[in-house]
Amino acid sequence: MTTRVSKNTILTPKQAGTLDGLFYERTMLSADDIAYTQYNKQNNTWEDTSWNEMAILVGQWQKAISQENLEPGDRIAILMKNCKEWVAIDQAALGLGLVVVPLYLEDRPDNITYILEDSAIKLLAVQDISQWGRLREKCIDNKVLQRVILVDVQSEQLEDESERVAIMDDWLPEQGYVLHKRDGDPHELATIVYTSGTTGRPKGVMLSHFNILSIAHPSAEGLKVKSEDLFLSFLPMSHTFERSLGYYLTVMVGCQVAFARSIQLLADDLIIIKPTLLISVPRIYERVYGKIENTLLKGSPIKRTLFKLTVQIGWNRFLYQQKRSSLCLSCLLWPLMKHLVADKVMQKFGGRLRLAATGGAAIPYPVAKTFIGLGLTLIQGYGLTETSPVASFNRLDNNDPRSIGHPINGVDFKIGESDELLIKSPGVMMGYWNNHAATAQAIDSDGWFHSGDQARIDNKTGHVYITGRLKDILIMSNGEKIPPTDIENTIVIDPKFDQALLLGEGQPYLGAVLVLNSEEWVHIAEQNNLDPFDKDNLQNKAVQSQIVRYLRDVLHDFPGYAKIRKVILTLDPWTVDNGILTPTLKVKRPKVLEQFNKEISELYS
Repeated sequence: MTTRVSKNTILTPKQAGTLDGLFYERTMLSADDIAYTQYNKQNNTWEDTSWNEMAILVGQWQKAISQENLEPGDRIAILMKNCKEWVAIDQAALGLGLVVVPLYLEDRPDNITYILEDSAIKLLAVQDISQWGRLREKCIDNKVLQRVILVDVQSEQLEDESERVAIMDDWLPEQGYVLHKRDGDPHELATIVYTSGTTGRPKGVMLSHFNILSIAHPSAEGLKVKSEDLFLSFLPMSHTFERSLGYYLTVMVGCQVAFARSIQLLADDLIIIKPTLLISVPRIYERVYGKIENTLLKGSPIKRTLFKLTVQIGWNRFLYQQKRSSLCLSCLLWPLMKHLVADKVMQKFGGRLRLAATGGAAIPYPVAKTFIGLGLTLIQGYGLTETSPVASFNRLDNNDPRSIGHPINGVDFKIGESDELLIKSPGVMMGYWNNHAATAQAIDSDGWFHSGDQARIDNKTGHVYITGRLKDILIMSNGEKIPPTDIENTIVIDPKFDQALLLGEGQPYLGAVLVLNSEEWVHIAEQNNLDPFDKDNLQNKAVQSQIVRYLRDVLHDFPGYAKIRKVILTLDPWTVDNGILTPTLKVKRPKVLEQFNKEISELYS
């Protein structure tokens, strides 16, 4: 018989056994409590679902999937937005011993079909008819794919579909199995998560049930998550950061999750839902910060001064609370400044936010300092998909936003050759799917995972600071990791371009500095009725838009996030003589960034 615990107690990996075991235990402990809240477009209302109702929904999916002649270890894929059905499909599959492969809704069809084929997906759950329409033609020759389930689709929307395509409402049985806890192996493969590779194609990270559970548990304890907390889920659950902390961790703790309607409506949803916890990549905080800055620029000098004073007083108060400074007299003004300024900003997050976690990329220090100064408890962490994903985060009472904090319980760090950060953790992946060579390169014979990031560890405080990267990888503000070399090499293969350098470190989208071939430039200029000898025409918006559109075709085989949105054009070649190329003809990235510093600032302004 399973030992029962208070619903306010965090379930342990041992109690759960597997991810589906974790869900089963929670439905038994908190049957009548609210598990999920999501918006019903048909009724224009927010609707709650209890843990017991979720167990019934999972049972329905489990019964339907069990009739598809799948064997334990077979793979199914989910191409859906965050919703309770995503959770139900995931749990139903895991409970049958299947392996789940999450897919990004915004990814390119070519990339999605590559993943479907590479992981030999047998069942695919798709959000709606438009998503399936993008994939249909590319899946015709896929002989392994047995069943496609369209979730948010009506019968009249389908036309001449094959027998393997089914609509959820018709395919699901009226009643499901009674959910039970299987005797699964915690160390068996639970999911394959595809992440950016260096060859233009993603690599499949294999994570076991234990990998994820062993990270979710110390994360829940370290962040002091409670059953009465309310999460707002908006990062895609195909992102391991959201899936592990915004989904599995919340099941482990038994707290409620509300699914945001969309990123476009996120500001409204924050005010409606009033979450107590947020998990996000830096880009969300950067957006709010940017809006604040724009508002201040349009406001009066008095308002700007008052805001800056509030942030500084709040920051001083934070340093005092962290025991890194003595109490200053200005801190006595905090209650007044909080009322006049800080509370108004915090209302944008719903007014109840007690903790915001950020990861996936480094948050800019001025952004972190501003929100902390306004009274938001902002915690930066670090990890990779390969580490399930959390490896470290700042503690509530020992928070340095410039650092990635301390390793979580059970995780060890050490500094290897060339200052590389090495990680030993129960969350380190089983390996890369069908890629033994890449696995051996990432995990050494002693079990240390080689992160590729350079770091230093403060001898006094123990805080870990990322100082650089061994490999030339751009980390965008949404957490996407982009290896630029293959993209740059693909661009310069095209005759229009002589040289290329990708931009996007810490930014929301990719840009590029491109050296145009002089002969090709003449043709481009003539097409736009421009004088090719006037270099100012390189900044012509029509020309730049034409190049951006052209690059989409050039980079067609790369994942969807490898889309260049803006360019800086030049005709001056990079050479050894002008100091931009090494003797082996490699581009010195810092030199290019220095040369085009002004243009790059304008590009991302």
